Amino acid sequence: MQFNFSFESSPFKTLIAFHKIIKPFEETALSEVGFQASYAKSLLEEFKKYPALIDGIEKTEELKQYEPIIKVLLADLFPSSLTQNEIKAVTIPFHSYTFNHTARLDRILSDAGDHYQFSLRDITADYFYILNCCVILSQYYGFKVDAMDAPLFLDIPDKNNITHHYRVLFNADFMDVIPTDRAIALSAEDITELVDHFSDIALWKSKFPEQSWILKGFSIMTLFDATIENAVSSFKSNLLREDSAIQLAEIETIFRSIYKIDDLRIGLTSFEKVREEFNLRIVEKQLYSHLLYDSTIAECEEMLCNDTLESLLTEEELLVVPDIDKMPVSDPKQACFVNKLKQQNVKSFIFAPLIQDDKVLGILEMSSSRVRELNSVNANKLNFILPFIRDKVFKAFSETENQIEAIIQKEYTSIHPSVKWRFQEEAIHYLNDKAFGKDYTLQEIVFENVYPLYGQIDVQGSSESRNQAIKQDLVNQTTDLIALFTAINQKHRLPLFEQKVFDLERNLEILDHSLSTDTEQVILDHFNLDVHPILDNFRKNNTNSPIAKTIDAYFDRINPAIGGFYEARQDYDNSIDLINKKLVTILDGKQVEAQEYFPHYYERYKTDGIEHNMYIGASIAPDKNFDLYYLKNLRLWQMQVMCEMENKFKKIQPKLPHQLDVTSLILVFGNPISIRFKMDEKQFDIDGSYNVRYEIVKKRIDKAKIKGSAERITQKGKLAIVYSHSHEETEYLGYIKLLQYKGLLNEEIEKFEVEDLQGLIGLKALRVGFTFRDHG
Repeated sequence: MQFNFSFESSPFKTLIAFHKIIKPFEETALSEVGFQASYAKSLLEEFKKYPALIDGIEKTEELKQYEPIIKVLLADLFPSSLTQNEIKAVTIPFHSYTFNHTARLDRILSDAGDHYQFSLRDITADYFYILNCCVILSQYYGFKVDAMDAPLFLDIPDKNNITHHYRVLFNADFMDVIPTDRAIALSAEDITELVDHFSDIALWKSKFPEQSWILKGFSIMTLFDATIENAVSSFKSNLLREDSAIQLAEIETIFRSIYKIDDLRIGLTSFEKVREEFNLRIVEKQLYSHLLYDSTIAECEEMLCNDTLESLLTEEELLVVPDIDKMPVSDPKQACFVNKLKQQNVKSFIFAPLIQDDKVLGILEMSSSRVRELNSVNANKLNFILPFIRDKVFKAFSETENQIEAIIQKEYTSIHPSVKWRFQEEAIHYLNDKAFGKDYTLQEIVFENVYPLYGQIDVQGSSESRNQAIKQDLVNQTTDLIALFTAINQKHRLPLFEQKVFDLERNLEILDHSLSTDTEQVILDHFNLDVHPILDNFRKNNTNSPIAKTIDAYFDRINPAIGGFYEARQDYDNSIDLINKKLVTILDGKQVEAQEYFPHYYERYKTDGIEHNMYIGASIAPDKNFDLYYLKNLRLWQMQVMCEMENKFKKIQPKLPHQLDVTSLILVFGNPISIRFKMDEKQFDIDGSYNVRYEIVKKRIDKAKIKGSAERITQKGKLAIVYSHSHEETEYLGYIKLLQYKGLLNEEIEKFEVEDLQGLIGLKALRVGFTFRDHG
């Protein structure tokens, strides 16, 4: 049978091959360590007898005959000393067929039973197909897709039918992604379209037809037992659901995973209030309760008045009884309590008080039918769980306001205060219909006829600056290496050292030109694979030489994350971080003031600089009378804040580790638009095809040029204001005059047309310079 993925449809034809593992053996065969070289040579000779392991195996049954040589090949990756501890196997990413299991994985699968099959949690056929396409984008096109970082889980039962949750990681270092003649070459625009339409399976299949690519090699699947973390996470999700009902059956399943006790029973006796004599009223009658089992509320109240339960509630201590038959009984009330538990076949139990803000909420009850299954040791696991149970029971007493907040947080995520009222309104609809047994689907939130404002302060030439920092690090590193090998060659003349100097000087010639996409990686690979091993070997054999100390100093400058110097780039990154931090502080601080003028939606993003969006209109604050002068006021406020942000930049610019400049831009869009909160993306987006023009302008305008010129519309030290209509020009000229009067802008105003962009014709712009206060 051919290698089938978890689902029938895939963009891949799969070949299991071991060609990428050969290179380390070839390098070892050339090493100076005799026994390692001999072993590697003999293994390579043996490997040549199995060309199928290099060319690739299509059918699972063919693997059987190669098991002995495969085990030897993978010995370094699957050391026998770790086979009892690690949970690993060879497979293909997202593939259901595995082999070369560690002993621990074999035990886990044996305990799971013959009927168990690998099945990644929450992976649908469409999502599976798209994930495989993302492998191609990442491995072949070098485009990182966030979907590849999503955690994957396997749920595997043990012999007691307790489910364990394993986090799954795939190491794809030993895989090649190869296009067939049916593969479609993708442009940058194609990739952007795919990323912008992640859920459009038809689009993905049109770009990646079935079996149009070859997946050749193997991957290593590693499992990590995340049962407790996963169970606690599920437990929290269960308790934080929008409904107030406590689902003990689900909680019981989760507790069994945490405690690994297959007959663990969970009960909950919740109280509205408890006076000194423990007179109580049960508010969750539908819950299982060890105390209420076959009892009236009056009998339960009587039973609670024994010393054991009184201490439980007043001293807030756990009641842990590993063997009920050895529990001391001092009065009839205690005897009644113990007998009540024995009627339920309880042999060991833990009772935990639920108390919050000095209010007794109830008792969490855990029991087992076996002696010592629950004890003072595993009672400590409750430390991670009790706070969540207390919160849930407390919420059972809370008012509708708290339920509304939970719905908003779950369904919509964190929202800006200016629009929170609309989400609360939708949550009330949901709760009201639910109270009458009706189904209600939460609606997407739309704000119509709002006026957008957009502005950005962008680091000028950030890509060029980053590339220049990369180049500087490479030049510095190369120069240091030339000096090292020149010094070594003067003391120990070997033709090889002269060759290294020659090669490194060629690197400097390459770095004299613009960096290509792979220049950095090629040079770093040369350093790490060809140059560093020689230096390392030299210093080991010449430990007392002054040059060895120089080599040590060189290696101290290497950043382990990239394998090269990271000094100029560190200065660049630190500069970007400092700029963003200072400018965001101003923008966020001034926003508090702006919200007082008229409530409006506000969001901002950190990139290589700061972008911000604002939307203002009557639909956002329907209880207030909106007038266009609020929009004009916000536009003027925006210009003033841009001036202040530019002045702040000018103040910190001399202190930046890497010298940078910024450009400022405001986009004027006079027509009202609609914004919609996308439920799947948990954020606001432009609504309607016509309104999308606004988003297109935002994405393209900062790189635009003056019509008929090669000059960018954005320039350092100047504010560019892009608009469409003459009345907008008049409005902003008025703002400029005011800010000139206030000394924030200089006297020279430029007017020009913006070059025609795809789908964007007729844009105009004003440009005026900032007046910078003395920052001396």
